[in-house]
Parts: sequence; C-alpha cells; structure tokens
Amino acid sequence: MIEPINEGNLEAVLPLFRQYQEFYRVSDINDDKNRTFLNQFGEGKPTGCLFGFRHNHQLVAFATVYFSFNSTITSKVAVMNDLYTAPDARGLGIAKQLIQHCRDYAIDQGAARLQWVTAPDNSTAQAVYEALPTKSSQWLFYTLS
Repeated sequence: MIEPINEGNLEAVLPLFRQYQEFYRVSDINDDKNRTFLNQFGEGKPTGCLFGFRHNHQLVAFATVYFSFNSTITSKVAVMNDLYTAPDARGLGIAKQLIQHCRDYAIDQGAARLQWVTAPDNSTAQAVYEALPTKSSQWLFYTLS
C-alpha cells in the first residue's frame, strides 16, 4: 500500500532513509536533519511529496518527488530524487509500483514527465528501470559546492 509521508508517519520512514544514505555512503547521517528535510515534502506542498510503501503493515520502501522545470521542453517536471526498497522487500515489484505512483502524482500536479538519475554501478535499480517503458540518456551529472 502506498501512502504519503507526513508528520504522523515520518518517524517510520527515518530508518529507511538512513539505510538509503548508508547505501550512497553519506558520511554524516543525522536523523534530526533528515526529519527537518523530509518535513518540507507532503501532499499539497509545492516542493513535492514523499511516499512510503507498506508491506505486511511495515514501511519497506519510499520515493521522493521534487518539482523543477526543464527549459528544453519548456515545462514543469517532476524529479524522483530518491527511491529505496529495503533489501528484504526487493523483488516484489514495489519499486515499479512506487515509480508508477510518482508518475501519476507528477501528471496530476501538472508535470510533463517524471525523471531521475541513478549511480552507474547501481545495476539492481537499472534492471527495474529498464523493465519499464523508460528512456535513458547519456547526460553527465555535475555538482558544484
């Protein structure tokens, strides 16, 4: 079951968010910072929404959708910035369900598309993405701090 994450169920997603950060080797994981950060997303908020997936009454996965804009298609776009499924819940089709839910949410919010990136060595995630009617690109991703 997919549900929006809000103040009432935020504490349940924090351990998963920590696992996600550990997967991406975040060096300074802080639950208070995570709590503050995740509180900015929710249904009806212009920044986007955080969705959780429950399996057997346990929160086992989440996805975060942010809104941005794309000049080449001159449209609002939704960015699925985070997608994580706990290792013991993988292979159940949860990621695909979350992606479809995020896509539907994005369209409902007026976005032209849902887009995301993943690490080049994340072959598990890539297998899920390539099983969907997605298009991949060869764009390089840069950051400047």
